[in-house]
Amino acid sequence: MADILQAQRVSLRAGARLLLDDVNLSLCPGEVVALIGPNGAGKSTLLRVLTGYQPPDGGRVSLAARPLNEWSNEALSRRRAVMRQRSGMAFSWRVEEVIAMGRAPWPVSSGTQRVVYEVMALTGCDSLAGRDFCQLSGGEQQRVQLARALAQLWHNGQPHGWLFLDEPTSALDLYHQQQILRLLRRLARTGTLSVCVVIHDLNLAALWADRIALLHGGRLVAEGTPQQVINEQTLARWYQAEVRVFSHPEHAVPQVWLQQ
Repeated sequence: MADILQAQRVSLRAGARLLLDDVNLSLCPGEVVALIGPNGAGKSTLLRVLTGYQPPDGGRVSLAARPLNEWSNEALSRRRAVMRQRSGMAFSWRVEEVIAMGRAPWPVSSGTQRVVYEVMALTGCDSLAGRDFCQLSGGEQQRVQLARALAQLWHNGQPHGWLFLDEPTSALDLYHQQQILRLLRRLARTGTLSVCVVIHDLNLAALWADRIALLHGGRLVAEGTPQQVINEQTLARWYQAEVRVFSHPEHAVPQVWLQQ
């Protein structure tokens, strides 16, 4: 249990509305977990609770068997990083400066410049060096924000901890979707990083996630491997959509087609 981030019977309200309802979820090192579900299911809300930005009204979230509210901000920031869905900047910053913001929890002597160059090369942001973040396209900004999040977790040449991402591929073209998701899974395979990603594209979730958690109405209604969760009966029930699910010819994972 020492290396697990765990939500236990988590609930959250907004007035009379129940946003999260008795959610139990564990995140283990070395895996990619996708949070899926229809609009308003509670995916982004659960992400905020899991990362400690939103305390739950009931239940608890713990990291390494220690409740998140007992961690100092600095210590927690060295163990988990978040890439939000919207990440605009009010002022002009160069790409390198935005990425360097991820090193804020670390000592000045932690080699910020070296880390920035390493994560820029890793995420394909080196071609954006020197540019104004506000002048980048949405997809380019997403890549820079991913580099910033990885820089926050960077220690001894690789990321360590928990990386949370809210729709990280929403503005990316096909090439960069593939490259970013391939990178996240490769980093998770090192065993030092756990990735939890909110994603709407069920086919991307099935292809790249080790485990999928399906939310509906603030409840965790299905959890398991892509083969266990991505099936016609489950999707028809919780998405209210007519779909066909086929097996990918090369990867033996389910792929979803909308019916005409």
